[in-house]
Amino acid sequence: MRHDHITSAKQLSREDILMVLDRASEIAADPAAVSQKRQGSLLGLLFFEPSTRTKMSFSAAMKRLGGDIVDMGPVEHSSVKKGESLADTVRVVEGYADALVMRHPSEGSAQMASEFVDVPLINAGDGAGQHPTQTLLDLYTIRENAGLDDLTIGIMGDLKYGRTVHSLAHALTNFETRQHFISPETLKLPRSVRYDLHDGGTEIKTHTDIESILPELDVLYVTRIQEERFPDKNEYREVAGQYQIDATLLEQASDDLTVMHPLPRVDEIATNVDETEHATYFEQAHNGVPVRMALLDLLLGETNE
Repeated sequence: MRHDHITSAKQLSREDILMVLDRASEIAADPAAVSQKRQGSLLGLLFFEPSTRTKMSFSAAMKRLGGDIVDMGPVEHSSVKKGESLADTVRVVEGYADALVMRHPSEGSAQMASEFVDVPLINAGDGAGQHPTQTLLDLYTIRENAGLDDLTIGIMGDLKYGRTVHSLAHALTNFETRQHFISPETLKLPRSVRYDLHDGGTEIKTHTDIESILPELDVLYVTRIQEERFPDKNEYREVAGQYQIDATLLEQASDDLTVMHPLPRVDEIATNVDETEHATYFEQAHNGVPVRMALLDLLLGETNE
């Protein structure tokens, strides 16, 4: 790949994205072909926030490539609790691993950390900023179910604080898509993201209700209202539970609608959607392994070959 680090979806071109997705398709079709390719390689995990899917799928991806992981572990058991700076932490762990994956609550932290290390650093989520590898597996899932061009996509929920939304919206500007954003007025896309999308040629269409646009959608990307991101808990309580997708509502949708969610969900998608043909969010989560295998293989290929 062209990049030493993956810190933002904004740095990924259409060519970059398709390279990762095509490699992921090859790996998914024949995982045994790469089962020992990265034997001896180590991936350093630095998760300053909780994670299930991202952390476990990166671990699984590295081990399925034949490598292994070194894990900083919980923040409260690390030298961070002693006051160690982020720059010092990544410089130390760099000496133990061939690549780093970092999640941190501060927006911009991954970009800053990448300036202190020479091994590839992958952003696994920086506060309300970016989550580029989630976007890659999202795009892989979209391509598997609906293709990637000439699509109408609805993105619904927490658009203000949702890093998966920001990354996906940026990446979709590389493809022929029509993007609709559905949220309460107080959770609209940040101005900076709207500016970047306009600059990338995307016409932003906003809605406060899903019913008006649902029949037109090929893909509906649902996100959780993230209580942990709200500086004012009263603001959270005002918007919590405003949107819910259920099987009855989806009767208004196209039979081919793909419903996605980066997970975890709370109450924004009812469990009765799980058994419909629309539900792809568990498939989406599982796709994290071949996609992250592909990304690690491509990044390590530059450092090891």
